[in-house]
Amino acid sequence: MNLKVFENCTLIDGVADEIIPEVNVVIERDRIREVTTEPVRLDAAERFDLQGKTLMPGLIDNHVHVYAIHLDQEKTRGMPHTLMTAHAIPRVRDMLMRGFTTVRDVAGGDYGLKQAINTGLVAGPRLFVSGRALSQTGGHGDQRHITDDSIPCACTSALDIMCRLADGLDGVRYATREELRKGADHIKLLVSGGVGSPHDKLEHTQYSLEEMRIAVEEAQARGTYVAAHSYTSKSTIRAVQAGVRTIEHGNFVDEEAAQLMAEKGAYMVPTLICYWESYANADTYGLPSYIIDKLRQVTEAGYQMLDICRDAGVAMGFGTDLMGEMIVAQSKEFKLRANILPTMDVIKSATSVNAEILGKSGELGCIAAGALADLLVVDGNPVEDLSVLENDGRRIPVIMKGGDFYKNAL
Repeated sequence: MNLKVFENCTLIDGVADEIIPEVNVVIERDRIREVTTEPVRLDAAERFDLQGKTLMPGLIDNHVHVYAIHLDQEKTRGMPHTLMTAHAIPRVRDMLMRGFTTVRDVAGGDYGLKQAINTGLVAGPRLFVSGRALSQTGGHGDQRHITDDSIPCACTSALDIMCRLADGLDGVRYATREELRKGADHIKLLVSGGVGSPHDKLEHTQYSLEEMRIAVEEAQARGTYVAAHSYTSKSTIRAVQAGVRTIEHGNFVDEEAAQLMAEKGAYMVPTLICYWESYANADTYGLPSYIIDKLRQVTEAGYQMLDICRDAGVAMGFGTDLMGEMIVAQSKEFKLRANILPTMDVIKSATSVNAEILGKSGELGCIAAGALADLLVVDGNPVEDLSVLENDGRRIPVIMKGGDFYKNAL
């Protein structure tokens, strides 16, 4: 049936700071046709009385890795892409079943899986992809053993689907153009050291200003933007000066870096849960000591970063960055944020703010006339208790994407 009506909703529209009671929402095909507090008189519509349950936009996670199927990335060295993809299919399905109707992949996700979801071959969230992230030689994305002088090739190993090495102005320009040619929605640069990389420290800066500006220039020429993996104030300031639009992680930013981000309109995408989950289960996951030491540093700094960015007026999106087995903790990011930030701000970070980052304001992350019908029905009030979004969607009886039910347990 082309028309559906959700009646007697308690509405979180993803944009407003207040909940709206007793709302009716009309869905026509894949779009929201009307949002009203007046009775809806449509004889041909299929009706669902929510009896006061919460209706809210589908959630958006703007920092995932659909192909990061193992926390220990060594397990994917030499793995065929067909096996990697077989692992990724239930991974994206489970994201959708947690209520994430859209995700942004920021290293590895490609046109192939995106099209498989778009055409219905695979059940999963709307997928925005970066292709392979760009790393300098010896940078965060260089996973070669110290004695390995070969050039990593994505054609031979699932490990190398995540990143590609690109050095110098011509190298970065070519790699950026190549990822955009292959269907990337945005470009990802690795501009600082990282937790999971063996050859660098968190405080290392990577890529020159000129190299970063080349990537930004090429992305903007195609109407898109650059996201940057960055932990420290120094690397963040350099990236924002070069025109980078989103900073991923950012745990060690200070007031100076945050103020520059606010001035330039750059977004922060914190990913607190990946550190908490990794550190709390380091022994279970068999993490090496160099990763545990880095995790200790970034975990302690995460909350302070939220305070600094909030006070500076930096718009903050919602990300999780959960590798491998940790993906089951995806919805726990909400409660971590709510220790510092107002609950509705946390919800908006995963709805309207993330939609802004994607360039889809008014279409995703909101419940409004003309928006895509990506909706959740929640048994409870997330503003009062964010745990209703946890536990793999057990208290989310309805998950709708593009007007189609992927779960309906009313």
